[in-house]
Amino acid sequence: MRILSLNLGRPVSVEYTDQQGGVTGIDKRPVDGPVRVTAPGPKGTGESGLAGDAVCDLRHHGGDDQAVYAFAREDLDGWERELGRTLPNGSFGENLTTEGIDVSGARIGERWRIGSEVVLEVTSGRIPCRTFQGHLGERGWVKRFTHKGAPGAYLRVITPGEIRAGDPVSIVHRPDHDITVALQFRASTTERHLLPGLLAAGDALHPESVTEAREYLRKYAGQN
Repeated sequence: MRILSLNLGRPVSVEYTDQQGGVTGIDKRPVDGPVRVTAPGPKGTGESGLAGDAVCDLRHHGGDDQAVYAFAREDLDGWERELGRTLPNGSFGENLTTEGIDVSGARIGERWRIGSEVVLEVTSGRIPCRTFQGHLGERGWVKRFTHKGAPGAYLRVITPGEIRAGDPVSIVHRPDHDITVALQFRASTTERHLLPGLLAAGDALHPESVTEAREYLRKYAGQN
């Protein structure tokens, strides 16, 4: 298991985003590194977990619980075959293109050591948006990506440090629950009845998913 590619984005003006100012950092390109990885602070501050990586849409991106986004090269390869086009590393706006890791099958709260010092913790899957669709230029992309159910993973920074392309990845903690990134994604999108079960992931679960699950319980089960 390793980091095949480390990808950073700079602000670019585009026509396909509804972000104020019309700029996005989704077009991420590979760099060799090393790149410093730190907890960026609360969502809305405009910071990524990776030094030099732009966060432009403060409503939906950045912050401690979405500090880093990882996507598997194996899943990119699958999309290449399905779409009939080349998808370089970073094409989905991911910071880390991984090899040998079932990213969407990772459990919420699973911790990865990257290189010799950095430790990241899985928090949730990535919800597709209009900017993602415009970036790829695929009609109906949001629906298609959602239907596939392999969203890649957001991670928070537990131990900061430097990483670079080619660094090995090891799983240093795997929770004993069965809440995976893929399950959390389905619960937040197409199978809302699964939301209450996400709470089994505890404090590691992305706070927005915790809120969704509790609101679902209040609405449909009369519980707090």
